[in-house]
Amino acid sequence: MGKKPIVIGVAGGSGSGKTSVTKSIYEHFQNQSILIIEQDYYYKDQSELPFEERLKTNYDHPLAFDNDLLIEHIKQLLEHKTVNKPVYDYTLHTRSNKVIEVDPKEVIILEGILVLEDERLRNLMDIKLFVDTDADIRIIRRLLRDIKERGRTIDSVIDQYVNVVRPMHNQFIEPTKRYADIILPEGGQNHVAIDLMVTKIQTILEQKAIM
Repeated sequence: MGKKPIVIGVAGGSGSGKTSVTKSIYEHFQNQSILIIEQDYYYKDQSELPFEERLKTNYDHPLAFDNDLLIEHIKQLLEHKTVNKPVYDYTLHTRSNKVIEVDPKEVIILEGILVLEDERLRNLMDIKLFVDTDADIRIIRRLLRDIKERGRTIDSVIDQYVNVVRPMHNQFIEPTKRYADIILPEGGQNHVAIDLMVTKIQTILEQKAIM
C-alpha cells in the first residue's frame, strides 16, 4: 500500500473563485496523481420528500449536505479504495441514480462552500484554504453566472442572494475562515498565492516519496 494521500480543503463563499483556485492547482499536477471532490455532489438525497418540499431546499445551509457520506468516501480514498461519488439532479432537487467512479490519488482536493465547517472533515485535511473575496465581486460573479449558465432572471438572483446566500454566508461560511491555514484573497486571480500553494504541495509529495 502506498503513502497516505494529501487532502487539501478549499472553502469560500459562492462566487469567491474557489473553483478557479482548485482548477489552477489541479492543472499544475494533472500529469501526476490528483483528483477533485466537490462538496456540491454530496447534497442530501431528498427523494422521499414531495417535490414542493424539495423546492424549499436551502443549498447554502450546512444541513443540506450529506457529510457522513462525504467523510466515509474521503476515508476510503485515504485507504486507497475506489468510491462511487453521487450525482445531484438540480432539476429534481434530489440525488440522481447515477454515480461517478472515483479512483484514489496522491492528492485529493476537497472543494466547497462549507468544507471547513465540519470538524470531522477538517481533521482529514493536511492543508485548509479559504478563498476570501469581497462581497461585491462575489455577487457580480454569481449574477453573471446564474443569468448566463442557468437561465435565471436578475431579480431572482438578487432576491436569492439577499434572502439566502448573504445571510448564510455571514452565519456559516465566513466564520470558517478562522480554521484556514491559508487565506487566499481574490481567488484565481491571485497567481502568487496559487504558485506558493503548488510549491507547498510539491514539497509534501517529494517528502512522502522519500519516506
